[in-house]
Parts: sequence; C-alpha cells; structure tokens
Amino acid sequence: MGDVVTMREEETAGGRGPASWGGVPPRTVGARTTNEEVRQQNLSAVLRLVHGSGPQSRSHIGSVTGLNRSTVTALVTDLLEAGLVREAEAAPTGRRGRPSLSVAADDAVAALGIRVEPDAVSVALVGLGGAVHSRVRHDLASPPNPKRFAQITASLVDGMRADIDRHYRLVGAGVAIPGLVDESGSVLIAPPLGWRREQVATRLESALGLRVTAGNDASVGAMAEARFGVGRGSDNLLYLGGSPYGIGGGLIFDGTLLRGTSGFAGELGHTVIDPRGARCPCGRRGCLSAEVNPGPLLKLLGRRKLDEDELDIELGVARDPAIRAELERQVDLLSLALTNFVNAFAPEAVILSGYLGVLLATSRERLSDAVRIDPVGAEGRQVRLERAHMRSRLMQLAPAEMAFAPLLLDPIALAPPR
Repeated sequence: MGDVVTMREEETAGGRGPASWGGVPPRTVGARTTNEEVRQQNLSAVLRLVHGSGPQSRSHIGSVTGLNRSTVTALVTDLLEAGLVREAEAAPTGRRGRPSLSVAADDAVAALGIRVEPDAVSVALVGLGGAVHSRVRHDLASPPNPKRFAQITASLVDGMRADIDRHYRLVGAGVAIPGLVDESGSVLIAPPLGWRREQVATRLESALGLRVTAGNDASVGAMAEARFGVGRGSDNLLYLGGSPYGIGGGLIFDGTLLRGTSGFAGELGHTVIDPRGARCPCGRRGCLSAEVNPGPLLKLLGRRKLDEDELDIELGVARDPAIRAELERQVDLLSLALTNFVNAFAPEAVILSGYLGVLLATSRERLSDAVRIDPVGAEGRQVRLERAHMRSRLMQLAPAEMAFAPLLLDPIALAPPR
C-alpha cells in the first residue's frame, strides 16, 4: 500500500491505566517493517472513522483519510476478514442502479463499560460504533469497598455471560471511577467511595478474567463527548461534569486528553472559588465541588434525590425565593470558575454535564456571558457553551471506550477471535 494517512492519534501510556482514550498500548507483535506500521496506521484510521462517525461509504472514507480507492478497498477487506466491520446497505441516493454498500463497525465486537458510584454499580455491554446492547445496575445503601465492588461486578457480568457468549466477542472492560486513577489502574484516592491506594484494575481483572482498564470518570467522559457527543469536531474543549458527589473535569488539547503527571490532570472540581466557603472532602474550603452541588437545592425542595431530568423540571417551576437565591448563588460561583477556566485553557467549547447541565438550562444567559464576555481578550474569541447531549449514555459508552482503545490503535493484531 503506497498511501499513508496522517491522523492525530492520542498518545498511549504503559500499564492498565488510561491514556488519552483511557487506553493501553497494543501488544508488541514482533518487529514491524515500515510498510507494516503504515498499514496498521491506515487500518486504525478507517476503524476509528466508522466507530466514531457511523457507517461510511468507501468513497467518503477515502476523502476523509486521503487514501486512494484501491487502498481503501484493501483495508476494508482486511477489517471485514477480521470481523471488525460489516457491510451495510447505504441510504438511497436518488440515482439509478443498486446503491453501493457502506462500511459499518461490527457491533458484535463488544466491551464492558463499568461505573462505580457511592450508591450503585452499573455494567453496560457496548458494541463497536457505540451501540449499547444491554445494561444492568445494582443499587447500594452505602459505598462499596474495592473487594465488594469486584464481587458485585463479577455477579452482574455472570448474569450477562450467556448472552455475551452466544452473540458477542469481548475485547475487555473499562471502569470509570470518581477519583484519581494512575496509569496502572490504581486509585490514589476516591473521596466519594472512601478508597485510597487501591489496585482496582488488577482486582477486577482477577474477578472477571478480562483485561481491565480504569480511569477517572470525568476524563473518560470528556473523550466520549468529543467522539460521540456534542463535542464532536472540537479539537480543544473543556468538559465539566457535576453530581451529588462532586465535580470532575477533562481537558482536550489538539484532540488529546491532557493527562499531567501520572494522569492526574483535570481535577477542576477542587479549584478554590471561595476560601471561606464550605469544607470540601479534600480538606480545603471553598472548592468548586463543595460550593456548586445539588445538596442545598434538594434540601430546599424537600427531596432526597432527583435525577437530572426531574431536577430540570423542579427548578424550572420553582418560585420559592430561597430556592431562587441558592440557585443564583451557585450559578454566580460556577460562572466565576468558568471565566477562570476559559482564561487558563482557551477552549473552543465548554461542555457541562449532569448537575452542571441543569444549571446551564436554568441560567444559560449568565453562564454564556461567563465564557463569551468575561474572560480577558473575549472579543477575539468564540467559545461554545453546550450541555452534554448524551445524558445517561455517556457513562455507559465512556468506560467501554477505554477497553476499545488498544483495538482501535492496532485492529488486526488485537481483533478478538471469531
């Protein structure tokens, strides 16, 4: 193959922990020649395209990658033989004759997307291309310790085994954790869970008998939004996700997740916005996570728990002055934080999910001003402020993407057996 496509790919890190996609490097399969490396890159480019953007015609694959027709045909044939893509009937074009077949990711190739929260463990079976085949959830009365988490996860997966063995080919599992996770898949600290220095990926591998990749939930959420959600097409974006347990962030620069030392970059929820504010679980006062959270509003509403959609409705109709005052207080603090983040990172887009998406729905004008008008040099910038569109699907797809990452980098070498 004489063509080579140059497409930006996220760097990978060693061990079981997340790289830019939460991935691990592909296994070394002997010494490769330059031609073999070019072929691997081209195969990766084609598979990533149909995985992230849906079924594509061969001509469109060629136009996006810059590869000629014969090269695209050869690459697609290799991916078909490996069982990583399938042919699908293209949409009608209005022209006479039989429409050409498009190329789609084969969603029978699947990964497990696992999420642990203080009140639940969830497992989703996700196919290449982002299809969520099934999902199970185990509710908890209190945060699980790592051993109990592994046991619950193994039990949930065992309940899915018959269906998986009959219809799917697993490449591995990814787990999203609300805390600091290093390259080896070990949790340094996860305050919502009460975990410290736990080798979660290793423990889960033993329980599941699968390769497991672990990562911070907000970081992998940022990359999932960039690939499948409202952030698609933005090379530089800031993602902030809010929940009752805190705020996490992810920063994507030039298409690559900012990792920092040991993968710990992006803890924007622990930015101090009021030194005299509420005590944060991290030990400091006035962190964004401590000041901007649904707890005070739920108390004023007389509710223990509301999901994102329910809170949207409740706040939309609330007229209680105390509720409006608390809402305005939190929006003002969030707008201050967003102004600082835009000054520091200059993103093309800011994406708010979870509870922060609720605040955006109630106060779009104020928060939009924070990213458009307030930052230094704002007159020369155009920053999009968006609410994450994927909602509950985000944390089903995001962990699975960590498991897919090695396959997407080296498709043929890592294709699961048929």
